[in-house]
Amino acid sequence: MMGRDQRADFEEFVEQASPSLLRTAWLLTGQVDASRELVQAALVKTYVVWPKVRRPEALAYARRIMVNHGTDTWRRTRREALVDEVPEPRVTDSGLKAVEDRHEVVRLLSMLPTQQRTVVVLRYYADLPESAVADMLGISTGAVKSAASRGLARLRSVVEAETEGEPAAVTDLDDRRRRQA
Repeated sequence: MMGRDQRADFEEFVEQASPSLLRTAWLLTGQVDASRELVQAALVKTYVVWPKVRRPEALAYARRIMVNHGTDTWRRTRREALVDEVPEPRVTDSGLKAVEDRHEVVRLLSMLPTQQRTVVVLRYYADLPESAVADMLGISTGAVKSAASRGLARLRSVVEAETEGEPAAVTDLDDRRRRQA
């Protein structure tokens, strides 16, 4: 905690150093508002350590803090671009295609029995080796190979059938609902 003398000493420093710090900040940022914010941030950080700062070097110390803070701020915001008006988000054809593809994959996977679906997802989406999938599911490596092979074959046949205009195969979920009814 600062005493009254230290607080008065800091206030005097702020009065004397502010014009110089403001000029330096303006040269660093090129913007009036940003330079004021930079000086304010530097003075706050200087205030926190004021009892430890040597008075003859206080201006250099505050300037160094200001440069470091400005650099840190620039690194965080360098990809930001100030604009007068925020543009409306555009949906590109490739973005729509990616969403459609994702929905199509989920729809196709829902046509597989649970174990085949799980194996296909773990093997080809999560890119896990057969042994890891077997350990995770508590089944043999041969069962993983079999489920993956059958699942991929089923997916290929459904895609081929739909490409030729035939109706989609019954989903695993629809099949379970029929059995429960």
